Amino acid sequence: MNTTLIVFVVLYLLGTLALGVWAGTRIKNSADFAIAGRSLPLIMVITTTFATWFGAETVMGIPAKFVQGGLNAIVEDPFGAGTCLILVGVFFAAKLYRLNLLTIGDFYRHRYGKGIEVFCSSAIILSYLGWVAAQITALGLVFSVLTQGEMSETTGMIVGTLAVLIYVVVGGFLAVAWTDFIQMIVLVVGMSIIAVFAADLAGGAGVVLDKVASQDLWRFWPEPNFKDAAFFVAAGITMMLGSIPQQDVYQRVMSAKDARTARNGAVIGGVSYIVFAFVPMFVVASAVVVMGDEALAIAKDDYQRLLPTFVLGKMPLVMQILFFGALLSAIKSTSSATLLAPSTSFVENILKNLRPHMGDRQQLRAMRFSIVGFAGLVLAYAIAMKGTSIYDLVSSAYQVTLVGAFVPLVMGLYWKRSTTQGAIFSVVAGIAVWILFFPQVSALGEGFPGQLAGLLAAFAGMFVGSLAPQWLKTPHDADHHVRGLNA
Repeated sequence: MNTTLIVFVVLYLLGTLALGVWAGTRIKNSADFAIAGRSLPLIMVITTTFATWFGAETVMGIPAKFVQGGLNAIVEDPFGAGTCLILVGVFFAAKLYRLNLLTIGDFYRHRYGKGIEVFCSSAIILSYLGWVAAQITALGLVFSVLTQGEMSETTGMIVGTLAVLIYVVVGGFLAVAWTDFIQMIVLVVGMSIIAVFAADLAGGAGVVLDKVASQDLWRFWPEPNFKDAAFFVAAGITMMLGSIPQQDVYQRVMSAKDARTARNGAVIGGVSYIVFAFVPMFVVASAVVVMGDEALAIAKDDYQRLLPTFVLGKMPLVMQILFFGALLSAIKSTSSATLLAPSTSFVENILKNLRPHMGDRQQLRAMRFSIVGFAGLVLAYAIAMKGTSIYDLVSSAYQVTLVGAFVPLVMGLYWKRSTTQGAIFSVVAGIAVWILFFPQVSALGEGFPGQLAGLLAAFAGMFVGSLAPQWLKTPHDADHHVRGLNA
């Protein structure tokens, strides 16, 4: 067990905790806690947006998928995930920013009423279970690897959760934004230096790129047949569109100091994510050149350990410190954001409907208690799902928001004729068809992806429900300030 490496890791964790506690002294109300008081400059919007996406799966999941199946195997993430942020910047950021709402669930309430607000917010909260569990799983793995098994993965999950939980509960989104800013500097610098050193171990970048080309790993497009094309499209849109109606994305939009900053921050963050995701892919490709069949065996049997094993076995102490600093930065930045987002949505869009007369101080206290409760739930889920891959935990998290929340959001912003009845038809049709394609329900999912079928059904439900006679018409459908959302 490398005591020096562990000491540096502990010091880094304590440093981020201190920064979070400092940010907590600047929290005055629930808006400060949830969206940093709409005050962040462009550079911090970029870093916190980039940081939220660049998590455990980007460092440990995507690269191993890449060396096994090429670019075609990772269309969902980073390509779909990064494009999501670009789409948010181009089509959603400015419109949502001008509404001056606290959560994405508030949009559903103002546009369609409380029923759709509660349902879509519940779907959004549920989708975070897999994503946050993936980060907790990765923290457990990191601590287990660092201590050479002296600390079990389960104990590592508990320690990692507490390390993130403290500064999120104390400092809220302001703490997340500041720690993201520092952690992304560590991540970008650390991973870039690791990539240069890995290329040197492999005999040069040219050798690594030749290896990638010889294995046909640059292949992106699917085979030219309907089934492969359908599953390719479904994989791409799962995170590309399913991540758009997410509270963590909305928080980054709303935390900007103005609408232009919100738009540019999301676009630059998305492009940066796609580009920089190739760095850990390059490092793992270098590991395959250096380690040969051993690396491919690890990638096949326990791919999450491939990159840490390569660094610990082939690199000097200073590179190990840089790598684990970068890795912890990636994991902690994502897990902190994804702990805060669902807790904020729960208080604002579900609890406030049960207790409508809460004051701001009560709401702030409820947000902090909700974070603790959600962290405990996610920790239990991560332990129960131990053995499930990080990449699979993340990629499965967004299907529910794709089929249940995306269509009411995009149509509510861009189609003036969308109604509450249309939104109800949309979420019912989308969820029902998606479930129908589950392998436990039918064999339909073997020939066509369930999330794509659910999305198409959700659009059909929106059009049919909105254009049909309005048996479920509500005051929201005629409200002038609501129709102004489409301006």
